[in-house]
Amino acid sequence: MDSVILDDVDRRLLHALQLDGRAPFSRLASVLDVSERTLARRYRRLLSTGGLRVTGVADSERAGHAEWLGRLRVRPDATATVARALARRADTAWVTVISSGAELACLFRVPAEAPLPELARHPAVLAADAHRVLRHVMRGRWQGRMSALSPEQSAAVCAPEADPPAPLVLSELDKRLLPVLAADGRVAYPQLARAVGWSESAVRRRVEELRRARLLGFDVEIDPALFGFTLQSLLWLTVTPGRLVAVANALAADPEAAFVGAITGPHNLMACIVCRDTDALFHYTTERIGALSGIERIEISPISGYAKRTAPPRPT
Repeated sequence: MDSVILDDVDRRLLHALQLDGRAPFSRLASVLDVSERTLARRYRRLLSTGGLRVTGVADSERAGHAEWLGRLRVRPDATATVARALARRADTAWVTVISSGAELACLFRVPAEAPLPELARHPAVLAADAHRVLRHVMRGRWQGRMSALSPEQSAAVCAPEADPPAPLVLSELDKRLLPVLAADGRVAYPQLARAVGWSESAVRRRVEELRRARLLGFDVEIDPALFGFTLQSLLWLTVTPGRLVAVANALAADPEAAFVGAITGPHNLMACIVCRDTDALFHYTTERIGALSGIERIEISPISGYAKRTAPPRPT
């Protein structure tokens, strides 16, 4: 990512987008007391430098998909090749390099079983494991210590609370909409309509219906390095079953957490955390996590890089 120095306007914009990733600049301008043109320009700047990305994410359960966490041990000389191959797949949500390139971790969203046999046959894959994600406790939104907005501003930005979601069956329009929104969650309605070949009014109405049904949400990915947090890690935890929910909820409440989920396999909880540096990671895992009762084992996998983050990879 290119060097970016955030000012107060940037921080307020990022905080607002965390609250509602698709909030129109017209609404944000009145809340933040900044012109629409300025906000649009700041947004494009952050987007172009890789510090920000907004993606539309379909709720896997309501869309009839299962989520599988894949962990592949690979030949270090072929890590980049395998990572790119995984990133090109339509069924991977994200792909990350861990353990200094010796492993890859990825999330599959598929109708049924993870494609483990197919992956295991790759000549550069030395071992492959897949773990079903049983429950999201926190879904991939690192907010750190973001507090640029007042409580009143935050309330004005937040999308209105929807009624309990009604059952909704994915339509042919949805199958066209979701991939476009996955690539750019803030794509303008006229452009979105042209991309899917539907009228703008129908597209606008359907996006709102999907949001009300909670089948569609918007993830806002902010590079933690913008705030001085340079180290990301995956934590694989084995927790006593009776303490699993309590531990998961405790981790999800921490500012270091970006993702927390219950999984199958020898580790029953996985978390992605963001720390300022290795010293902060040491203190967090030993003093904070170490103080939680019920944790039997913890494995730390530092993240070396990403081949794909919550959406189709950008063209290179």
